[in-house]
Amino acid sequence: KKPVHSKIVGYNKGGLIVAIEGVRGFLPSSQIVGLRAESVPEGQFDDRLKEMVGRTLRLKVVELNRRRNRVILSERAAVQEWRSQQKERLLGELAPGDVRRGVITSLTAFGAFVDLGGADGLIHLSELSWDRVEHPSEIVKPGDEVNVYVMSVDPETKKIGLSLRRAQGEPWQRVMGRYSLGQLVTGKITRLTSFGAFARLEEGIEGLIHVSELSDRRITHPREVVREGDVLTLKVVKIEPERHRLGLSLRQAIEDLGEDVFHGRREEG
Repeated sequence: KKPVHSKIVGYNKGGLIVAIEGVRGFLPSSQIVGLRAESVPEGQFDDRLKEMVGRTLRLKVVELNRRRNRVILSERAAVQEWRSQQKERLLGELAPGDVRRGVITSLTAFGAFVDLGGADGLIHLSELSWDRVEHPSEIVKPGDEVNVYVMSVDPETKKIGLSLRRAQGEPWQRVMGRYSLGQLVTGKITRLTSFGAFARLEEGIEGLIHVSELSDRRITHPREVVREGDVLTLKVVKIEPERHRLGLSLRQAIEDLGEDVFHGRREEG
């Protein structure tokens, strides 16, 4: 059960040969982190083992038979032990409100897991962006380095709740400095309702074009004028950052600029 740092000196079809204090030990391929026979393309397994010769790995002695002069080692066990130690350390250090650097390790339908340096935390789908997100792959991918905001730490369940969007700051705090009444802005229609259309100006900032501000003529539904994906020039007619509300007008933008406010394109979705 002793952890050791050992150099890889050779390989065979079953794994790697390790030099450990003058003794040759064996590291089975099943105990090598990130190397599973079923995940390696056919014919490339030996090449992957050969590439590891010369490296020094963190290993753990899992079998010691002096009579047979045999030492079996495991990288998986050593890494698992190290991560367990790091997780305990992090659980004691982390506090809600901290901002930490981490690496995206995997994605699920409900969020993304982040390695904080020995412990994984979860960014729930709702905490990935200030915009609506259908799947984490829209925002991040495995291997991405990200800053995350620590939302919760539970020492009993050893769960860490994280937020990507909160580490970037609340977008509505920037509204008063970026937008003013009468300003012409570019927005993308994101959804239609019976009372109007919502347009996205930037990440986390959507405004409402009330049905009365879509056209000079009387309409019964926004779809008569716009559709999701339209990119429009709009006029800011109301700002209420404390209520997270921004009022926009297509009708008044047309009055200012004329009919050509679509910026020449339409985007689906």
